[in-house]
This record gives sequence, C-alpha cells and structure tokens, in this order.
Amino acid sequence: MPFLSRICIYPFKALDGCEVESATILESGAIEGDRAFALFDEQGLFINGKRNARVHLLRSLFNPQERTLSLRVQGIEQVYTFQVDAERERLNTWLSAFFELPVSVRENAITGFPDDTEATGPTLIGTASLREVASWFPALDEQSARTRFRANLEIDDAPPFWEDQLYAEAGEVVRFRVGDVMFEGVNPCQRCVVPSRDPHTAEPIPYFQKTFMQRRKESLPSWTTLSRFNHFFRLSINTCIPPSQAGKILHVGQPFTLD
Repeated sequence: MPFLSRICIYPFKALDGCEVESATILESGAIEGDRAFALFDEQGLFINGKRNARVHLLRSLFNPQERTLSLRVQGIEQVYTFQVDAERERLNTWLSAFFELPVSVRENAITGFPDDTEATGPTLIGTASLREVASWFPALDEQSARTRFRANLEIDDAPPFWEDQLYAEAGEVVRFRVGDVMFEGVNPCQRCVVPSRDPHTAEPIPYFQKTFMQRRKESLPSWTTLSRFNHFFRLSINTCIPPSQAGKILHVGQPFTLD
C-alpha cells in the first residue's frame, strides 16, 4: 500500500527545505510553516529561482522555536544568523547586499505564499517518480531530483507516476486520504526553470526541458488524464485540503487511500 514516506517544508519560499516527521494542517489547507516567509523586491514580486538564479547559491536553516534564520553563501563557511522578528531590517539589508537589489522579507502564517493560489495544499510526488526522472539525466540521482522538484509530500511503495491518478478533468477533483486527512487532487504541477538548474550552483543541464518533456510523454501511465497536459513539463500534484481538516496532523508512515 502506498504510504507517506517524507514530509518536507520550506519555511522561506525559494530557500532550502527541511524534513520533518509530522506536519499540522492549517485552515487554509497549507501545512504549518511551509513557505510562511518570502523574499520580495521593490515591485512586490517574489525573489525566487524563476526570476533570480542567485537564490540557488544561498544555504539556509530556519529554527522555528527561536525564529532564527541562518544563511551562508555556497562555498563560503561563514554563517550569518538573524532573529527574523527583532532583526528583520538587518536581515533585509544582508539579503539586499547579496542580491544587489532592495529585498524585504514578509511573513504570512495563515496561508503561506503558495505558487498556486487556487490549489493551496501541499504538493505531492512519488519516490519512484523521482527515481525515474533522475534516470533520464546522467547528472541526476534520486536526491538531486528531490531537491530540484521541491515537493512537500512523498509517496513510496508505488510505481512511477502513481500520483498521476490523483487528478481528473479540469473542474473536477480526486479525493484521497493520507491517514485521516482528506485531500483533493487538483492538477499536475506545471514546472518552471528551477528543476533544470543545480540547486547549489545554478548550473543548468543543457536541453533539460526538451528531454524531460519527451520522456515524460513516453512514460505517462494508463491512468493519466491526458487532457490535463497542454504540455509535458509537469510533475508532482497540486492539492487542496478542505477547512474541515484544520488541526489534523500528517505523520510519516501513514497510508494513502483513495475515497
């Protein structure tokens, strides 16, 4: 039976994630602490890997108890630590110097800052899917693929792209459960330039998108809803979690069941 094998939250949108054993569902459908902070430029746009490849050079570690963010630049040992409430301006100044443009850090503890504002639940992917995608590129292994695609939840003990049965035609949802938490699978996630780059150096893999799209099309399982693919640069599932599930807790090891 497929089961939840990993939970990863990204406290700061676009920065490093951290694996946890459990996660609480918020009323918004997000998981607590995921993408609760984000970096913004002067125009109010996200500073992320889509817009600024220098994001990949930042290593980060967030301590939720102390609310401290530790940052260092890839290849440099010196670590800078900031208390994100009391030292917000100092943090903004450091980030502005690193990116060479004005940066401000904002927090939204209620909904976080999801990429898909209509499907605000955690993203979901299969371990076997990551392994299969990694096999398409000599420079990738399973962990590298995991770091590039940045999903929140990972399914194991299932074939590659098992998760492609967790969405249906446009306007419909597929209901499933992880433990006692009800999910609605919405659509296959459209990817951006980020997975094509090394997550630590920003070095791109040549022809990544073209190769990915060709192999993804060839690998679509029979249970896939083909109409959801206007192109094949899609991987992982966007979800919603109904407000009635608020307060429930996901745990690594819980089974997946289709409603």
